[in-house]
Amino acid sequence: MKITRIEFAMLRVPLKTPFKTALRTVDKVEDVIVKLHTDTGHVGYGEAPATAVITGDTHGSIIDAISHYIAPRLIGQEIADLNRLTRLVQTSMERNTSAKAAVEIALYDLFAQSFDAPLYRVLGGGDPVITTDITISVDTIDKMVADSLAAVDRGFDSLKIKVGKEIGVDIERAKAIYAAVENRALLRLDANQGWSAKQAVHAISAMEDAGIILELVEQPVKAADLEGMRYVTERVRTPIMADESVFGPAQVIDLIRMHAADIVNIKLMKTGGISNAIRIADIAALHGIECMIGCMLESSISVAAAAHLAVAKSDAITKVDLDGPSLSQFNPVDGGVIFNESEISITDAPGLGIKSIRGLEPIAA
Repeated sequence: MKITRIEFAMLRVPLKTPFKTALRTVDKVEDVIVKLHTDTGHVGYGEAPATAVITGDTHGSIIDAISHYIAPRLIGQEIADLNRLTRLVQTSMERNTSAKAAVEIALYDLFAQSFDAPLYRVLGGGDPVITTDITISVDTIDKMVADSLAAVDRGFDSLKIKVGKEIGVDIERAKAIYAAVENRALLRLDANQGWSAKQAVHAISAMEDAGIILELVEQPVKAADLEGMRYVTERVRTPIMADESVFGPAQVIDLIRMHAADIVNIKLMKTGGISNAIRIADIAALHGIECMIGCMLESSISVAAAAHLAVAKSDAITKVDLDGPSLSQFNPVDGGVIFNESEISITDAPGLGIKSIRGLEPIAA
């Protein structure tokens, strides 16, 4: 099975409600889709969103990086030589992690198809059913409480609460939501780099003193501020999770050495794909550090790949934040992973199991 050509398309899926964080507001999934074609007729699918404020990738940069730097290395290559192919992708250029992730997802899809097996089995197997949380966007307190209660009524027992805009209001948001859903759902607070280290300690301590039990607080300080992350981790009882502070394996090692966080959030768009995500999970497992598998605003293409990884690496990946499909108005993908509110189920279809994708808009590269 050899790669013969790479094709691009745009996928747009409206969200049920606008997605609001301390960094941005988005009203639809709008992602670049990558299709790797082979001489056997098999097609591998990948996906990448534009997240300029996080990874630095835009739609244009993703397409350009793949077209001019990654694709020329892969055309004519054998899918069976997966480790070599992922090295070619990772060494094609610096950064551009979302572009690399899209291609790697398609490569792993094809590799598993070559064995006529679902990807999670090729990666090591596991229980093909996992449970995700759902994101509650930052908004007025009343709106966030209403959204939280609606999510619990839909069957979600873990809520990821976006904060990080106004610290005093953030504390009141957490208090109100905790009071509304207490004993019905776990709360994960995501500050999206919105606080300073001292503000984070103040806010988290105030919540702890108020009797609020949080499962974790995600990325309370700026991504580059590992000292600030350590400052917070050392001074609060609530587990602290690193997200934007950790893109690759080397940063995970630094984080562990510094004792700067308790949990690591793995996202394929940050790691550059599945190969580095596997390395991060293995490093974390060796050091007894828990991982979460997360996503950007992605559809059920790349989120499916993350779900396969979570199943195969469940010894390290103990928390799941793969709610992109649940936030969307519809699922454009036929086949593969089944997203049913909080429950994510993987079928036995080969690779990612994708049969077709509705609404693709071809892109000339």
